[in-house]
Amino acid sequence: MNDKVLRWLKLTPQVLSALLDHDLEAASALLGVPLGPFFLTEEALWLWRYRLDQMRRDPASAAWVARAVAAEPAGVVVGYAGFHGPPDEAGMVEVGYSVDPAHRRQGYATAMLRDLLEEAGSHAGVQTVRATIRPDNSASLATIRPFGFREVGEQWDEIDGLELIFERPARTPLDR
Repeated sequence: MNDKVLRWLKLTPQVLSALLDHDLEAASALLGVPLGPFFLTEEALWLWRYRLDQMRRDPASAAWVARAVAAEPAGVVVGYAGFHGPPDEAGMVEVGYSVDPAHRRQGYATAMLRDLLEEAGSHAGVQTVRATIRPDNSASLATIRPFGFREVGEQWDEIDGLELIFERPARTPLDR
């Protein structure tokens, strides 16, 4: 399905704090790979603030959220991804991913989603994987299509507006 090999790098509270201080050099040094300006966009900074607050409230969520994604073998960071948090009481996790515009349309979002689905399926407590996507986001809608997601409803998001809700069983086999 996708031959991209990715390396996942956890964005620790220290890395997130450096990013929130607009210190790419310190964040890169802490992470061990160079991060680009994509990690300092308004959208990214909002996310880092949100995830840092989440980790402070619930330290166990740090294992699920906020990761940089590097393409191998070059080690170039192509975006960030993760789950919105640990599984909820029903065993649902929601995926989130964003590819740096310089690396879009090269299969990285598909590779990120594939890896997230494999990870979710490997956890006994995860039953369902959710993705929420704006109806006008044709790239993300195309990304989830081959993975067996079914539309199950819609919701209003304060930031993104109307979002379609898609879900799939966590242990649905993935084509390679």
